[in-house]
Amino acid sequence: MSVESKKTSEACCSKLKLFLASLAFVYFSKAFGGAYMKSSITQIERRFDIPSSLIGFIDGSFEMGNLLVIAFVSYFGAKLHRPRLIGIGCVIMAAGSYLTALPHFFQGPYKYETSVAHSTNINSSENILPCLSNNSLIDLDETPDAAAKTACEKAAGSSMWIYVFLGNMLRGIGETPIMPLGVSYLDDFSREENTPFYLACIHTVGILGPMFGFMLGSFLAKIYVDIGTVDLDTITITHKDSRWVGAWWLGFIVTGTVVLMSSIPFWFLPKSLPKQGKEQSRSKSTELAMMTEQENFLPEESQEPEEKPVTFKELAKDFIPSLKRLFKNSIFSLMVLTYLVAVNGFIGMITFKPKFMEQTFGQSASKAIFLIGILNLPAVALGIITGGFVLKRFKLGVIGAARVSITASIGAFCMLSIQVFIQCDNAEVAGLTVSYQGAPHVSYNPQTLLSQCNMGCSCSMKHWDPVCAYNGMTYASPCLAGCQTSTGTGREMVFHNCSCIGEINTPTANMSAVLGQCPRKNDCDSKFKIYMALSVIGSFISACGGTPGYIVLLRSIQPDLKSLALGMQTLIVRTLGGIPPPIYFGALIDRTCLKWGSKQCGGRGACRLYDANAFRMTFLGLITGLYCVSNMLWGGLYLKIVKKQKKIALRKQAKENGLEGNGVSNGHANINIAKNKEDTDKESTI
Repeated sequence: MSVESKKTSEACCSKLKLFLASLAFVYFSKAFGGAYMKSSITQIERRFDIPSSLIGFIDGSFEMGNLLVIAFVSYFGAKLHRPRLIGIGCVIMAAGSYLTALPHFFQGPYKYETSVAHSTNINSSENILPCLSNNSLIDLDETPDAAAKTACEKAAGSSMWIYVFLGNMLRGIGETPIMPLGVSYLDDFSREENTPFYLACIHTVGILGPMFGFMLGSFLAKIYVDIGTVDLDTITITHKDSRWVGAWWLGFIVTGTVVLMSSIPFWFLPKSLPKQGKEQSRSKSTELAMMTEQENFLPEESQEPEEKPVTFKELAKDFIPSLKRLFKNSIFSLMVLTYLVAVNGFIGMITFKPKFMEQTFGQSASKAIFLIGILNLPAVALGIITGGFVLKRFKLGVIGAARVSITASIGAFCMLSIQVFIQCDNAEVAGLTVSYQGAPHVSYNPQTLLSQCNMGCSCSMKHWDPVCAYNGMTYASPCLAGCQTSTGTGREMVFHNCSCIGEINTPTANMSAVLGQCPRKNDCDSKFKIYMALSVIGSFISACGGTPGYIVLLRSIQPDLKSLALGMQTLIVRTLGGIPPPIYFGALIDRTCLKWGSKQCGGRGACRLYDANAFRMTFLGLITGLYCVSNMLWGGLYLKIVKKQKKIALRKQAKENGLEGNGVSNGHANINIAKNKEDTDKESTI
């Protein structure tokens, strides 16, 4: 090889490595932003006082953005400058992140619901009468008139969630080119045997994004939303309270900046590169003589057509025929369906898992997000790199990759099934989960919040301002606990002479209560540790099947349809697997709510307390059912792949027998390239 050709080869390799590093950073940054959005779901829900079904709709707007442009980007983008399209996408994603943070600067200070006007006067010793025994207060449950409500909503900015919706949709539009164009570019210009390892590297670096995203979400969930603009000493709630809202907006500014930085290298990369490891002087006949595994496994149709100068009109004209060719591939169609069902379960799980840990096991939102980031996501990263290593180490083909994927899917399903049986009892909240005498409730309604002990207090039944009594029971508000006086200020406030606490305690016992919900029983912590262990193991096993499954998909489609196939798979899975799950998961979870919060302007706000057992059965039961269907589809897909591979082996054997029968006197074998399906069929019968 000459010095010039060697330099050219090294330059091409360095550009491919630059693209690989850039794509890995983009995967990191987009996953960083996406994970932060997931970790902020609870904070956004509380800030805008909206139910889980609506926050699910907002979360699904990312996939809606994908839906708008992905089919066209995947098809037309493959013929255009792919690196620059990825760079443009990153800029759009950054703009979406900044737009999502915008409502914070338009809204006034966050006002959480409370049943009493907490005083900050340090000099006063007894300053509040929570139990309004004189009945002189205006009915707190009275609904304001329409004009007052409209004025209040305008001041509170209750419709500002639309900015979050649009910003998330813009992020979805910007993310569109990254996966189909990035992966197809890499696969086109790298050695076939290197592709699984490169993909594993990209996904491994990419999985660090969710780790940092969840850790940032956990950190900001402990910082009050209006940090720097309010006196924190006046805040009477902590980050463990269900009314607390963290500095969710700050994270979107950080993630938007990181995504913007990741776009820079793509403006300097070429439109195409020479195939890695192949000399430019290699003759066309030699290339045709080589039969790769992918070419063997493809449907029996003509190979990639000759390169011609194409116009936009010609590209558009060829779109529908290309689509028909793609979906005639039964393995591709069945694989998309399998991914669709599995992604439904995964998206529903990752969206509401922090809330599940919070409501079922009594963890704070911050701790739940932190544990997912520090335990589950490293397990996923390790699983992805393990799957890629197994493929490369054992040189597994399509069938081997399919076996690894289905084994991993079944293993993850088993771990998930065990989690269904791990439960903690409901938090003891008087009038909601237990009676005022401590007996468990069978049915729940607002009237159960009233009892003989607080009947004369004129308490609002809508407000949620929990206090924890020294008997270990939580009361929905100091008034509903029958408390007569209070001492202290801010978070240190203590309520005294609470008549309802005396219904369980002896007359000489402590009848005081402090702000906040009571912690769960001790046995709940040990159960939570078992749940987390199963969750981490399940995450690792499931991730082991990620790269092998992707290779099965890549090896079952024609080279000229690769970008379109990846784009259509992403389109279908994102549309039907990304948009509906947060909405129907959220709607079903809403049905397990025991105590709804009240908006500042009246009306139902975000849920404050769920029935833990009903939440667990709804949430885990739905995920387990979807994973079960996914495993059944994987089984059918594996049988189809084995059947197709047998047909290919028979055809190859028949072709070899035909070549042996047509021996040539000069000692060189004649290799006939089939031009179409009819020629292939004729060859296989020789």
